[in-house]
Amino acid sequence: MIRIETEDAYILLQHQDHARLAGEFARLWKEGGHLTYPEPFEHVHAAVARHDDSWVAVDHAPEVTKHGQPVAFTRELVGTYDAFEEIEFEPYLKVRGEATEQCANDDPYAAILVSMHTVNLLTEQADLSTLDQREKTIHKAFIDRQRTRQRELAESLAERGTVDPRYVRDEHLDWGFRFLQACDSLSLFVCCLYDGEGSLRHKHTDYDGNTCTIRFIPEGPQRFRLSPSPFAKGEHTFKLPCKRVSGKRFANHEALRTAYHAAPQEHLEIVLTG
Repeated sequence: MIRIETEDAYILLQHQDHARLAGEFARLWKEGGHLTYPEPFEHVHAAVARHDDSWVAVDHAPEVTKHGQPVAFTRELVGTYDAFEEIEFEPYLKVRGEATEQCANDDPYAAILVSMHTVNLLTEQADLSTLDQREKTIHKAFIDRQRTRQRELAESLAERGTVDPRYVRDEHLDWGFRFLQACDSLSLFVCCLYDGEGSLRHKHTDYDGNTCTIRFIPEGPQRFRLSPSPFAKGEHTFKLPCKRVSGKRFANHEALRTAYHAAPQEHLEIVLTG
């Protein structure tokens, strides 16, 4: 779940809808013609759009933190993962691992990129200081398994011959991974209604070979600008499915779930300009 706090309620968005929005950003990036994008695009796009599919069941049964708030990703976590004390660590890793496997069955290439994204979130971006020694051992085993899984999937692609071998090289997989990270970070900025300036993850390249950092700039309520923008010029409007749940603290998981499922479906309208 992704959580936006208001004075008297929470706006809650599902991870899968966030990922679908990231996939829409990937498509618009390709069509924009301003910055390069990785091939094979259909597999990269699948990774971007499906990287949070494993969260569907979790988001359907939301839980509360020890403070009675919905367990969720918030704007305070953009750019870092330092809230492990608010979650059950092993179930969290299980969901992260399932994200890889849900792609692996029908798109091994996408699964490699999703796994690379997961490893990065839990290493480079994560603050592990709140984990005890047992949890750190579990964390290391999980990361090792994900890296092994990446190699297994790459080998299976080579055996099948379904993807051009040059796209399975490390440098090309890294490009797809960085593209996923950029689209994901933009979607998180938007879905959290991030109110400060920021940068999409990694540097990106235009068709003249120049690298750039894409800046995310708020310009008003639910309105943001990218500089430079990978999209076609003009305004791009997006409507994100969400639910508005009244209240600031919930007594237990069941109280939150009852309120969440009773809330009508709404849409959060976002405008991006370049």
